[in-house]
Amino acid sequence: MPLKGVEPKPGDLIEISRFAYRHWALYVGYGYVIHLAPPSEDTKTGFSSLMSVVADKAVVRKEPLWAVVKDDDYWVNNKHDRKLRRRSVDQIIQEAESLVWKTMPYSVTSANCEHFVTKLRYGVARSDQVRDAMVAGVVGIMGVGALVAAATVIGSLLSDNKQEDE
Repeated sequence: MPLKGVEPKPGDLIEISRFAYRHWALYVGYGYVIHLAPPSEDTKTGFSSLMSVVADKAVVRKEPLWAVVKDDDYWVNNKHDRKLRRRSVDQIIQEAESLVWKTMPYSVTSANCEHFVTKLRYGVARSDQVRDAMVAGVVGIMGVGALVAAATVIGSLLSDNKQEDE
């Protein structure tokens, strides 16, 4: 459950509201976060690039929380704590620190910033925003399919009724 206004503790997941998506970072203490960012992302200007959709590599960065967040809203969101076993804070931080400045494979659907931080915290890479987008897409397609099917049935019934009237 997101916790707005709560001071993050080392090992906490930070969810950052960006235009059209959520960026994720791991709080490591002393005002710093570690996060996975496409090389085109310029945190100095506060610009998080939507070019990450086409990127196939990303860099693990350690930066001040304020530099990553800028004017965006953010909150602590350790959303899987009730379902998944959290690794120890020492394990989380040690692994995160060992990855700083490394280039990693990146995929918006299977290896994004949310996958990165959930793997650090829980040992399992997950991205609910990818899952939710996929479900919405399937529902949208099913919705269109259902609409087409309903129109076909209604059209057929109207056609049958018209033929009976003649």
